[in-house]
Amino acid sequence: MSDGSALVRVLSYNIRSMRDDTAALAKVIKASAPDLVLIQEAPRFFRWRKKLARLAKASDLVILTGGATAAGPAILCDLRTTVERTEDVLLPLTPGQHRRGFATAVVRLGGARLGVLSCHLSLHKDERYEQAGMLLDRLAGMGVDHVVAGGDLNERPGGRTFTRLSGTLQDCWATAPDGGEHTWTRTEPHGRIDAIFATKGIEVLGCGVPLDLPGVTDTDLRAATDHLPVLATLRIPTA
Repeated sequence: MSDGSALVRVLSYNIRSMRDDTAALAKVIKASAPDLVLIQEAPRFFRWRKKLARLAKASDLVILTGGATAAGPAILCDLRTTVERTEDVLLPLTPGQHRRGFATAVVRLGGARLGVLSCHLSLHKDERYEQAGMLLDRLAGMGVDHVVAGGDLNERPGGRTFTRLSGTLQDCWATAPDGGEHTWTRTEPHGRIDAIFATKGIEVLGCGVPLDLPGVTDTDLRAATDHLPVLATLRIPTA
């Protein structure tokens, strides 16, 4: 950008371990033209790296970090993204619950330095609330001024965990809604349980479920996975 800031497109997407129509999934991701993709439920078992690499290649992206090493969250990126460092974080395991984790990275895009985190929070409300606190602590410790976090929160706006995150970070949909709102439509009532958050110095130009992607139909969106994606367009300052 002429003012030195970077325009960055971030997609957050629960891909259900690629158990659905992977061609439709890649079509949705590619048509979104993201710089960064915050994935939840990446493949975690047999040949998981090859499966994730295949999706990245079909989407014209590369794997940045995550997957089984983060218990499901992963990050993909385009080739204009310069990677400074990555770290996959496993969260404390609660007996009887699924292991959870964060995929994190610090990257540079067009002169801007950005921390990135992908998460998939617990189905259990108390554990989910504690994980939100760990997420905020992790972001605060990344050593960067500007951070984007996204993922499947397993909770709608107004819940304790969602409120905890939006009290510190910008809820990008609430800041600049653009496109569809609901990301979970398989049961009634439909809800927004997937979200992208950004630190306050980032300008949110638009955020929501992309419903008018070139070449992508509603059938493609429904066939790709059981969640709808969230796409945010952000302006990141260089300082």
